[in-house]
Amino acid sequence: MSGIASTRQDKAETRPPFVGESERRSPIEPPPLPHDRKIGFAVIGLGRLSLDSILPALASSKLGRLAAVMTGDKAKGERVARQYGAPQDAVYGYDEWTRLGENEDVQAVYIVTPNGLHHEQVLAAARVGKHVLCEKPLTNTSAEAEDMIRACANAGVMLMVAYRLQYEPHNREAARIARSNQFGGLKIIEAHNGQVQGEADQWRHDRRLAGGGSLPDIGLYCLNFARFVTGEEPVEVSAWTWSTPGDARFAEVEENVSWQMRFPSGVVARCSAAYDAHESRVARLHFQRGTVQLDPAFAYKGLRLQVQHRSAEREDVELREEHVLDEANQFAAEIDHMAECILTGRQPATPGEEGLQDQRIMEAIYRSAAENRPVELPHVAQRDAFRDARLSD
Repeated sequence: MSGIASTRQDKAETRPPFVGESERRSPIEPPPLPHDRKIGFAVIGLGRLSLDSILPALASSKLGRLAAVMTGDKAKGERVARQYGAPQDAVYGYDEWTRLGENEDVQAVYIVTPNGLHHEQVLAAARVGKHVLCEKPLTNTSAEAEDMIRACANAGVMLMVAYRLQYEPHNREAARIARSNQFGGLKIIEAHNGQVQGEADQWRHDRRLAGGGSLPDIGLYCLNFARFVTGEEPVEVSAWTWSTPGDARFAEVEENVSWQMRFPSGVVARCSAAYDAHESRVARLHFQRGTVQLDPAFAYKGLRLQVQHRSAEREDVELREEHVLDEANQFAAEIDHMAECILTGRQPATPGEEGLQDQRIMEAIYRSAAENRPVELPHVAQRDAFRDARLSD
């Protein structure tokens, strides 16, 4: 949160260290803003992700707080507002955007609804002048994504996509290693995300609401990971999708997807996502002189990063090391980043354009699978063309 250091008068109290120089120390964290100076967020949608992860993250956020909720179940909204200390009159239905816009205690909304609703809700938030943090994927089509970016720009509000892993220490460390040339050139990326889906009547199996199956839901983590760690954009994709015949869960959306991306530097990413396979969320980076593994790579907590490489002193000795990093609440980290951007005027590190690029690549993946051929993508020469990847922030 270095970007707001100059705007905060209160400083973290420092004392002489009580551990020796050789002991590992955590960095000094600045204290949270006073409650009345935190950015007020309205959480749009009170499904499992909001209840289990986002609302608790707001409660622990240093720069953000819960100011309102929007839900189709007012009684549920009132219970949540009481639990988290939000005003009882700050509970809104999905048709009350105008009233939400009149609430000056709300500076931003966090949209946590099914993918197919993101487009209309982002446009509504922009119309009433609220900054937007939107869950991934940004929406169902690149045309809708362009519309959302344009609407927010015209309204003068920020649009940030909730790519939580770009704010997570282990993924950031993997990106740092990939760009450092520490183990020579990066050659191959492998990334897989799999889980077993529940019953057929949930919204993720409805194409209109989900936009697709395993690709936009969990495969997107693999796609965005490959782009993030390299800083490059793929120039070609080849893909395959398949589903178990007769399984009602996959009547409208794909069960499995596997694809390969070729990057300008020659790096190849081999990715897959599965909707009916034992939970596994792993990523590997294969370099000239070493391998970096994240396992789990895409989970909410418990991430681990291991490095395997040859000893510099003895070529016949293989070293295995684990990089032990502080675990961060990924949702609180992205909320704090969004709040910092609002406080300082800095553009979000994962703006709408980052979500749009992923949407374009997913459309190319689906086209490749449908036409059974490689699909070329426009060449993007600039690194980190759609994000701010300052890894030290």
